[in-house]
Amino acid sequence: MAEKKVQNKDNGKPTIKDQKILTNILNIQKEKIQTLSAVVARTNLANALGQRYDGDRDLYEALGYKTTLIYDDYISQYSRHDMTKAVIDRPVKVTWSGDIKIVESKIEGETNLEKEWIALQEKLKLKTKFVRLDKLTGLGGFGVMLLGFDDVRNTNGYSHPVKKGKRKLLYVRPLGASSAKISGWEKNVANERYGLPLFYDIILLNPDGGESVSLKVHYTRVLHVVEDTLESETEGTPRLKCVFNRLMDLEKLVGGSAEMFWRGARPGYSGEINPEYSLGSTEEDALMDQIDEYEHNLRRIFINEGISLKALEIQISDPGNHVDVQIQMLSAASGIPKRILTGSERGELASSQDATEWISFVQGRREDFAEPNIIRPFVDRMIEMGVFSTPKDGYTMEWADLFAISEKDKANIGRIRATSLREYFVNPMTPQVVPLKAFYEICLGLSRSQIEKVSSMKVDDTYREIREADAEFQAKLKQGAEPVVIPETNPTAGATDDKKTK
Repeated sequence: MAEKKVQNKDNGKPTIKDQKILTNILNIQKEKIQTLSAVVARTNLANALGQRYDGDRDLYEALGYKTTLIYDDYISQYSRHDMTKAVIDRPVKVTWSGDIKIVESKIEGETNLEKEWIALQEKLKLKTKFVRLDKLTGLGGFGVMLLGFDDVRNTNGYSHPVKKGKRKLLYVRPLGASSAKISGWEKNVANERYGLPLFYDIILLNPDGGESVSLKVHYTRVLHVVEDTLESETEGTPRLKCVFNRLMDLEKLVGGSAEMFWRGARPGYSGEINPEYSLGSTEEDALMDQIDEYEHNLRRIFINEGISLKALEIQISDPGNHVDVQIQMLSAASGIPKRILTGSERGELASSQDATEWISFVQGRREDFAEPNIIRPFVDRMIEMGVFSTPKDGYTMEWADLFAISEKDKANIGRIRATSLREYFVNPMTPQVVPLKAFYEICLGLSRSQIEKVSSMKVDDTYREIREADAEFQAKLKQGAEPVVIPETNPTAGATDDKKTK
């Protein structure tokens, strides 16, 4: 039988289908090459760290610094290093201090959105979850919040987009970079999410101590948070990266000083044998037994013959200056004032400049990171999924006032103002030179509304005193004398100290 020859309709040229397959293969290879190039570039950058004198001297190797840092390095430092915990925790703690409110300013009364926000905060303890998410974001290149909507019936449901409608949020789970890996990206250049994650591989720890659960999760069920980004939209710079070397130096200094004290505070001894004395094996064994007992705190007195024991010089130095230098560098890099970083504001008042700089730093952190990267994306997602009502004319976030003065400061201000008032009225000519209202505003720093309130209270008190004096005088004239009428003073026109009588 003659073989049938299949004729290519395109005369040996690739078909359109073949061209598409070839294009996809080329695009995949191109992406792999780009990824490999980025890895190589990062490796070269890491290898170049610490290189001096054309590579003849490697400072990082000489000083014991790591050239490549991974997420586990940051976690281990945070778990064990006291100053690392301060660098991460202190800005986060103050950033999220106080109440956080949603306000629809153009609507009177409490709106549905405001009520729903308060209810969800109380139900899911949202602020504590945001605090954890903030910390995890700072430790890794990013952090995520898994949003547990009520449309999921099994683990496969996480891979699908959230069903639109009136959804409920059942739980939220903050996760770090090690527990949430990006497994798919939006590759359509016409899509507004081009270059952003499509899917995540999320690992949830089993609370019973069993095997962890691995989930493929659609991006609509994840809140992705980054901080301190450069070119990447999905990965930022960990907060500990630029101070990691300083933290290692600090650990060496503090740990080394403790070891120095341990070894040097207790002096060693040298034994000098008398040239005329012959030390036998029995005497030597007895002396070694005494030395062992002394070393292990079983003996405090030596009994020997022909040997003089001489205490060696103690080798201890104060590491305070060296530690202080490292803390100053940590403060400069992290933006946390030195007194606040070390916690010394508890024992001594931090300077007003430190306090002002710290409050400004935290306020900027609220405005530039916490609200636009965490709070608003969360609220907008809840509105989009029907958990929250849609606001009629937008909404604003209200944070607790960081600049509010404490009760102690209020008492000090009141004492200073009372002293100023007393000194103001010592000289009767002072009100003629500086009017009372001008003194209130310029010297005491009262606002116009406060001055008006003080003036009205003063008028009310004066008017009350006049009426009480009038009632008392009238009571004395009840025994047959003609009542004396005192003209009524208009309290709004200002009271007078002269009581006119007939």
